[in-house]
Amino acid sequence: MSGPPSRIRSILGHLIPHQATPPHIHHLSPTFFLERAASIEPNAEAIYHITSNGAILRRSYQEFADRARGLANYLKKHDLKRVGILAPNTPAFLEAIYGIPAAGAVIVPANYRLKPDDIAYIFEFAEVDSIIVDAEFVHLLDAFKAKHPKVPLIIDSVRLTSISLRDTDATEGQLCGPFDEAVLEGLNYDRSSGNAGWAGLHSHATNEDDMIAIPFTSGTTSRPKGVVFTNRGAYLACMGNIIESGLNQGRCKYLWTLPMFHAMGWTFPWAVVAVRGLNVCLRKIDYPLIWKLLKELRITHFNAAPTVNTLLVASKEAEKLPHECRVTVAASPPSAHLFEQMASNLKRATTCTNLNLMPVHVYGMTETYGPLTKCYVLPEWDDLPPHEKFAKMARQGHGFITSLPIRIVKPDQPGGVLVDVEKNGKEIGEIVFFGNICAKEYYKDPEATRKLFEGGGLHSGDLAVWHPDGSAQILDRAKDIIISGGENISSVALESMLVEHPDILEAGVVSVPDSHWGERPKAYITVKEGKSLVGEDVIDWAKHQSSISKFMVPREVEIVDELPKTSTGKIKKNVLREWAKTGRRE
Repeated sequence: MSGPPSRIRSILGHLIPHQATPPHIHHLSPTFFLERAASIEPNAEAIYHITSNGAILRRSYQEFADRARGLANYLKKHDLKRVGILAPNTPAFLEAIYGIPAAGAVIVPANYRLKPDDIAYIFEFAEVDSIIVDAEFVHLLDAFKAKHPKVPLIIDSVRLTSISLRDTDATEGQLCGPFDEAVLEGLNYDRSSGNAGWAGLHSHATNEDDMIAIPFTSGTTSRPKGVVFTNRGAYLACMGNIIESGLNQGRCKYLWTLPMFHAMGWTFPWAVVAVRGLNVCLRKIDYPLIWKLLKELRITHFNAAPTVNTLLVASKEAEKLPHECRVTVAASPPSAHLFEQMASNLKRATTCTNLNLMPVHVYGMTETYGPLTKCYVLPEWDDLPPHEKFAKMARQGHGFITSLPIRIVKPDQPGGVLVDVEKNGKEIGEIVFFGNICAKEYYKDPEATRKLFEGGGLHSGDLAVWHPDGSAQILDRAKDIIISGGENISSVALESMLVEHPDILEAGVVSVPDSHWGERPKAYITVKEGKSLVGEDVIDWAKHQSSISKFMVPREVEIVDELPKTSTGKIKKNVLREWAKTGRRE
């Protein structure tokens, strides 16, 4: 909800005569990137997708733009202003990301892995007046529809048919169903009302500070919060990702492993289109298929959490790619060991000679449009011992080029007072963000917004140290630090050391009560395929063969088949804590 100053500005805007935007300024909006791409290279391939019935769908930038324009006109015709999306990474989702704001409406994406009650809460709280939903997930809206029967569902069917929409300026061999019917209706509406094309839409924002989307936080411990993304913030975050992930170095081929619903896909739906790259839409994580696409399509970029990369590297299909692929790694702190597996023979900052997967380590949160910092790999690191080099690569680094520098502040100060910790790599503080790519506010939650920006910076809740070179290194979320006998144990650091065991695939660490030390760490472990371990083996290795400090060694290690994870690959520590508390895994 906008605060009093925003409401006053809005009222004044109606009372004071409109001032034309000066000619040296245009309001920033990433929606324009699609119109621009189609005008420059209409025949360039924009979308590649394997449909649910195994057919291959390809669309050019002209076809992509026409379909987004058709959807925009449909929404405009029916005066729909707040549009929910419940879908995996499909062409329809990508088209909606452009069509919705082009209609002057706001995008509200929801995580289809949430419980139906949480999905209903998100769409109700965000006040959606329509929902674009993948046919597979319509049943997840039963709870919402029971309370809001008049909100229309625009269902996307994802099976290719022989239907032709050639005469609608769309494309031949399209998907069929209500979503395509909406696209067709919108294109016909545009023709009947003057054929204005993009000029009749909102690909240029009238106010760059207006909302473009309301993605929601994961809500693992409480109700999800709506995060207000603006046109300006999305544009500048997108520009940052183009530079920091190297999307503009040749024509990129981007594989959609990251959910588009998560912080609007970290703004990559806009970034890839801005450089006229190929969007390879992936309906679900399928490691054999990912390796097939990496090799056959010569994928140049994808984004994935450390856990996804861990399982990808461990897949039996893993082999050195014939080309370099940049992997933007975020969502949770990666280990030096993972980076060493991905690129163990890193000879310079831009080349990997093992799997040919080049890690680009970034860090951020939904409230920062996804990534906001990057670990910049420096040439002088090549002279370091490998383990030390990869440990530096596992730091969260420095603020993006389109942001301001981050700060790490003392956590024990009065509210609103920000005092920096020493840059000594030892003093622990909270990471605080500043600048252009901080979200505007929490939707309809002024108190949470006030707390988020207390002292003038956006509080992350992540505890870190600040190294002498100015780079940040996360130790943990504040709630995940384990205090054992007066010693602070970072669960992130302990997990990173445990996965150096040759037979361990993944590790998740939480605190459990201890009558003597107050708290102690407990580890949950998954084992590599073909290997066998028991907890006592891991504890013995940790005590006698690892680099783990004595006070950090877990006294209990439980081997599990799979660790609980969020949709973006983060380990669900709240679930692990519940396992530890109840002794049950459900």
